[in-house]
Amino acid sequence: MATVALSSIAKSFGPTKVLDGIDLDIADGEFLTLVGPSGCGKSTLIRIIAGLEHQDGGSVAIGSNHVDHLRPHERRVAMVFQSYALYPHMNVRANIALPLTMSRLKLWQRLPLLRQLSGQRREVMRGIASDVDAVAAQLQLDHLLERKPAQLSGGQRQRVALGRAMVRNPDVFLMDEPLSNLDAKLRVHMRTELADLHKRLGATFIYVTHDQVEAMTMSDRVAMMDSGSVLQLGTPSQLYEKPASLKVAQFIGSPAINLLPAAVAASGRLELFGRPMALAVSQPQGQPVTLGIRSEALTLVHAEPGGAGRAWFTARLRRKENLGSEYILHFDLAGRDNQGVTMRTTPAIAAGVNEAAEVTLGFDETAAHVFNADGDRIEPRGQGIATGSVVPLRA
Repeated sequence: MATVALSSIAKSFGPTKVLDGIDLDIADGEFLTLVGPSGCGKSTLIRIIAGLEHQDGGSVAIGSNHVDHLRPHERRVAMVFQSYALYPHMNVRANIALPLTMSRLKLWQRLPLLRQLSGQRREVMRGIASDVDAVAAQLQLDHLLERKPAQLSGGQRQRVALGRAMVRNPDVFLMDEPLSNLDAKLRVHMRTELADLHKRLGATFIYVTHDQVEAMTMSDRVAMMDSGSVLQLGTPSQLYEKPASLKVAQFIGSPAINLLPAAVAASGRLELFGRPMALAVSQPQGQPVTLGIRSEALTLVHAEPGGAGRAWFTARLRRKENLGSEYILHFDLAGRDNQGVTMRTTPAIAAGVNEAAEVTLGFDETAAHVFNADGDRIEPRGQGIATGSVVPLRA
């Protein structure tokens, strides 16, 4: 297995800049996910690592070797594509064996008539069959080896594509949205299979997805990308609990984070809807800020609202989403058109809120994320890092 180091990777397609000086260091055996909206550059970056695209600037190192001058098959990486890329006329065994057949047999040994004259070919093919059987057993495909891709389910086809990558024994696995063609139930199952596979192999995985649930559930670290740049790099918990910017906060988490307009009052204390908060920042008076409140941080307030370190506002219930073990409540803010919030709660609490009822919602001010007018995170005074500082890109 191997580390991967990306240094100042830049790429443009015509006048459009796709990657803008990407720097990433990926540890040996790490599961790193590149996540972001469509068009952010994550698939282009993984294709550059694979050698399928050439960067305009910067370098790629795998292990201790720079690989920019090497062709894809010389880089000891294996790629799993979104579309599976299986050969429909070959059975499962032949699809998995194909990389070994191409690398271990000479051209004439692969030709229909000449290959019958090679005694060495039979020995090589026995070795390939043994390797394929071992990989198929790991992926529970051994009973499907004689089937064609058309006779397989979506999950089985994805396992065949994984097997074709595994049989090469690569230093790095590259996966470009491999689960996006599967239905919701199968995606959940395959997330577990991929996480277990990574644990068994101990290999370096670089995974691309636009689905933040996949990024949060499988990864050791997540690199959140947008507009060709890495906005934040850290563990899933770090991106969720300490988003470095408004864009990260909005992308990571489901339901999406609630955003409330606030302002800096005297002595740096914040005001929410004209009511003073205990929360204070080192920003000029009158400066607008945005508060980010996760849906699970909101609670119903039945007693007198407010209190030390508690903020509140009124809202009217618009609708409920029943998810079985929990409810998502959608509220409209009182007196504010087209602005709403969501609250994650238990079925028992949701049952006590009637449609169109006006309620008081509150939250602990320590649960609030504060962002300045540029969308950068600022730390409230007395909470963590230096006063009023902007959280760095890398966690």
